[in-house]
Amino acid sequence: MNISVIIPTWNRADRLANALQSVFAQRLPATEVIVVDDGSSDDTRSRVHSHFPDARYIYQPNTGVSSARNTGIRAASGDWIALLDSDDRWQPDKLEQQCAHLRARPEYRICHSDEIWIRNGRRVNPMKKHAKYGGHIFRHCLPLCVISPSAVMIHRELLNEVGLFDEHLPACEDYDLWLRICAAHPVLYIDKPLITKEGGHSDQLSRHYWGMDRFRIHALEKILASSTLDAANHAAALATLLDKLAIVIKGAIKHGNHELACRYREKQQRYHRTTAPAAACPA
Repeated sequence: MNISVIIPTWNRADRLANALQSVFAQRLPATEVIVVDDGSSDDTRSRVHSHFPDARYIYQPNTGVSSARNTGIRAASGDWIALLDSDDRWQPDKLEQQCAHLRARPEYRICHSDEIWIRNGRRVNPMKKHAKYGGHIFRHCLPLCVISPSAVMIHRELLNEVGLFDEHLPACEDYDLWLRICAAHPVLYIDKPLITKEGGHSDQLSRHYWGMDRFRIHALEKILASSTLDAANHAAALATLLDKLAIVIKGAIKHGNHELACRYREKQQRYHRTTAPAAACPA
């Protein structure tokens, strides 16, 4: 199997080194390793060139993680794409395990695994809502992202079918892609932690944006407007969209953002199945 590893990064030279070490320590080596530097101002370039000369380094102006991943995917030569965020690490048998499982189940074109969570230097147990699944998992994907980019291997043909990461989304871009994939394709799951996710640091995307459900709403609207959902999945996605609209409206009102509340209330009304008139927008 020809595997291209894509690592997007931005001003994370120290953590990137740990990620790259975990890639080059794999029992089953990747075909190529591509680092996409999304406009770093630290010493990322020199450290990659000096310490990881076998990695291919691509620099681009800062345009976000979705763009960086897409740049790497387009530049990759492998049939399989393995993603790794620069603040995560792989277990030494990550690629070996995934290749073995995919060879045994060739009908699958996407595979992910369980994971270890580290927060502020300590191991923590994920909550039940973060549980991982395999098979046809579209409905499990609706509440929040249940596939970690660092855990996934995807066949290039599948990405050609569903498209790459949405570069208009500053966050929840992975949620959007998993919805598009899982709407029509089963996922192979390995019930073993093959990655370590580091959290708690200040540059995580989830700390930069309030109201992450705004981005999930955008992704849900996209999938509902597509022709890929059967009746049951369409109903489930619509119900989730209405729930998330209600959450954002409540949060906007709480923080006095009545213009946002009005805009999302109008969306909510459009998606409701009833013909009840929309509530008046606050002045």
